[in-house]
Amino acid sequence: MARDQRRSVPPSDGEPGSRRDLHFTRPSIARVYDYVLGGREHFEIDRRAAHSFLNVAPEAAQVAKDSRAFMRRGVHYLVGEAGIRQIIDIGSGLPTTGNVHEIAHAIDPTVHVVYVDNDPMVLTHARAMLDGDDKATVIGADLRTPETIFDDPQTRKLIDMDRPFAVLTSGILHHVSDEDDPFGAAAEVRARLSPGSFLLVSHFLDEEPRAKDLERAFLHGVGSGRFRTWDENRRFFEGLEMVEPGLVYANTWRPDADTPVRNQVETLYVGGIGRKV
Repeated sequence: MARDQRRSVPPSDGEPGSRRDLHFTRPSIARVYDYVLGGREHFEIDRRAAHSFLNVAPEAAQVAKDSRAFMRRGVHYLVGEAGIRQIIDIGSGLPTTGNVHEIAHAIDPTVHVVYVDNDPMVLTHARAMLDGDDKATVIGADLRTPETIFDDPQTRKLIDMDRPFAVLTSGILHHVSDEDDPFGAAAEVRARLSPGSFLLVSHFLDEEPRAKDLERAFLHGVGSGRFRTWDENRRFFEGLEMVEPGLVYANTWRPDADTPVRNQVETLYVGGIGRKV
């Protein structure tokens, strides 16, 4: 869900995701991505924020599409090849076509999925979309405090922590500032993994001159967006066994017929999956 939309009753005022919590006077990462991906759930403030980096590199919109494509291929691998039947999707974003539970359930309808986000608008839409679905849920929590994710009663209800499960952090760790210690958060996530579980990461890459320009544009327009080096990205997987082909440009991770062979932004984005032995 950095991802489009659906239906029903919003939570009452005071709950996370209530109307009172919705902020329309500052950009939302989820709504910015929704705009870049061609969705409809965004506002002028979000469009202005998106153009802060699109003006630097118009082709940067492709990064969001590549991120979704990598996530889709990752879920196909995790469910279809690795046999995972439990998934926690952190920083899920706004619902769109091809959500994690839809991809997973096309392979096995019994897969349990917990979506996690701290954006009230995301929570409102996701709760409506998942109303009546006993295999998927959404919780309001934050990657910077992993205990709010793993100790949440809804997570515990759907995810058996003693069995293998997968954690997806697709396009979210680069929105955690160095001051908020993304490496510490990732380490705590890894510590929570049971043997045989997986961690998926996709992240902006600082390898070429455009990266610094885009980072400044993201920080100015959205307030977050850290481009990190290969070595920094590898730190997210410390202690895990990498699934082939390892940490690579996202479009070169097990490409399929729908993966662009080459594009102008592939050196700005990496992805990989690690397994806890």
